[in-house]
Amino acid sequence: MASAFAAIGRGGGFFSFSFLLSFSFRQQWRNPCARGSHFLIPPKSPCMSTSRAPATGHRCHRWTSYGAVVVITQQDNGEQTVTGAALLLAAAPANKSCLIDATSVLPALAAVPPSALTGTAAATVVELADPVDPQTVLTRIRTAAAAPGSLALFVTGQLHLDHRQRLLHLALARTTPSTLRYTALPWHWLTGELALRRPDTTTVVLDLVADGEAWEQVRGGGFGVGPGVRLFGRVSPPPPRRSTAVPGYLKTYASIWRNGHRPPLAHLHAQAAAEAGPGDAVFLVADGGPGHAPAAARSAVPPVAPEVAVPVVGPGPDADPHPAIIAAAQSGRHGEAAAIAAMWESTALRTHGVGSPEALHWLEVRADLARLAQDPGRSCELWTAAAEARLARGQVPGEEDVEAAVDRAHHQWEQLADPAQARALAASLTRLRRAVPGRRPGALEAIGRRLSALENVPVTP
Repeated sequence: MASAFAAIGRGGGFFSFSFLLSFSFRQQWRNPCARGSHFLIPPKSPCMSTSRAPATGHRCHRWTSYGAVVVITQQDNGEQTVTGAALLLAAAPANKSCLIDATSVLPALAAVPPSALTGTAAATVVELADPVDPQTVLTRIRTAAAAPGSLALFVTGQLHLDHRQRLLHLALARTTPSTLRYTALPWHWLTGELALRRPDTTTVVLDLVADGEAWEQVRGGGFGVGPGVRLFGRVSPPPPRRSTAVPGYLKTYASIWRNGHRPPLAHLHAQAAAEAGPGDAVFLVADGGPGHAPAAARSAVPPVAPEVAVPVVGPGPDADPHPAIIAAAQSGRHGEAAAIAAMWESTALRTHGVGSPEALHWLEVRADLARLAQDPGRSCELWTAAAEARLARGQVPGEEDVEAAVDRAHHQWEQLADPAQARALAASLTRLRRAVPGRRPGALEAIGRRLSALENVPVTP
């Protein structure tokens, strides 16, 4: 096994930046005007109860297996019309690492008419309360991001910094300091999914607490949700020892909405910041359209006008984002690099279509950026998707690009330290290896040997 993939591993450093640059002088495209259609995937569980909303029509509450409540609002004529979507995510560790009572805001938000959350006449609202699995959360974010129309994302919880990768993570119910990398949601996963959406269609409202190390990064400006996303939020420092913070910022939003008021979000943000505090919190505002990054304010009432903190190369004629991506990755801003690449992939998909060489290029750039961020699971997933896309467009298994994608997916799979994640990704990799055995013998057998070894490794709770 080691001999089969040592060459790939040794070549990783050269591959990363030469690969990113390989298309920079020959890939050009135009900024698109159209946007593809998507559909919100319905929840897995059947309806448990149904009630009539006096003003907005019918609501159907669907309870999923992990505690999420899906509320579908219909028009009075009975025809389901989804013109907006909202995702409410409240998560914090269910142990002594808890810094904020995140789920305490959900009853207040649940009492708010869905139309207030999304700013649309009809809306789909998905609630995630104390989820435990980062992959499940990613799936729900991805589903919400694929929905047509506007998307409002409300997140309350706590941020932690991964000591190894220096990346911010949102803690989930089972997160502990020692299991952060495997039980928390990497923040760049969220920003990467939002970057695929059309600019000016996404609004994010945050009420977060950061632990000591994460707080220093947030204060230094190393936090955001990417370009083209409206952002309003508060990030507070860690509370005093043996105390727990409350999401007072978001509770102020809910209180104002429940009283029937619908002020602009910028005004709502200013009022919530003034009422909730604390004085040393960082307040984030980005309300200026695509390309604007959040402006951090330390005062109680932050300014509404955003600043451009980091120049972002947006899709356009003759624009080359590769230098900006490489610079971000080299300086450790992996979330920013992934968000830029995802934005360009979205442009390529809309301009040239699924499976086009341009779209495949950006998918593979994202795969290598995940490798540079030391996220082998995500890199394996993306390289697998790239290989499958190449095969779907008619490339033969023996082509160099196909074999390279499979080899890189296999190499990243070998780097996984989490047995559960390795098992989860093994099925798709095995299918690929059967179709594309590669030029080094024994690759398929090596997967089987590692899976056999993993059978004796207990799953970490």
